[in-house]
Amino acid sequence: CNSLSPDFAARVIAGIARGCQIAECALIGGETAEMPGAYTKGSFDLAGFAVGTAEESELLNSENIRHGDAIISIFSSGPHSNGYSLIRRILRDSPPPSESEMQSLLAPTRIYCRAIAALRQKIRVRGLAHITGGGIVGNLPRILPSGAAAKIVAPELPAAFQWIQKFGNVGDDEMRRVFNCGIGMTAIVAAEDAKAAATILRENGETAEILGEVIPGEKEVIFAK
Repeated sequence: CNSLSPDFAARVIAGIARGCQIAECALIGGETAEMPGAYTKGSFDLAGFAVGTAEESELLNSENIRHGDAIISIFSSGPHSNGYSLIRRILRDSPPPSESEMQSLLAPTRIYCRAIAALRQKIRVRGLAHITGGGIVGNLPRILPSGAAAKIVAPELPAAFQWIQKFGNVGDDEMRRVFNCGIGMTAIVAAEDAKAAATILRENGETAEILGEVIPGEKEVIFAK
């Protein structure tokens, strides 16, 4: 930062702590640096990383994904952490969004840790894809095995994304490459487990729907007509 404000720093750290509580992880270190020659007054930069461990037997493997498996969508709270250079330009040059749309644009990235843990306790999850930069077309294919594709029915864009598309004059393909378009996470389960999986996720505070299925193909997302 330019210069450290204890009150502002306390608010930032409180936000980090809240994220750690949601994700059930520990904040074990950190430091601050005042750099008035590099940062303007009132601005700040924040960076962090997480380290975890997993039993090898619990790691997900794309080889377990089969044709006919169901793809479950877990909704996002907004754009999360992607596309904000474009969003800021639209805000500068276009009519302002509604209050609810603005709340979505400013909503923190949703943390799915607890819901996914609850799902994995009861259902065999065959794959998980966090929909971040690159959108669903860039992230979902990463977890598919060779010879498999994802066929999905694109849900209606939430209002905030409709505002982005309209006033940013963004085409459908670019929207799907840049933004999560309302889907923050996807899970792949056996078709017979799909309804139960969606129910478990809803019971743990998420909005979840059956999005599509795994079909023969080559690591791509196909949008059903």
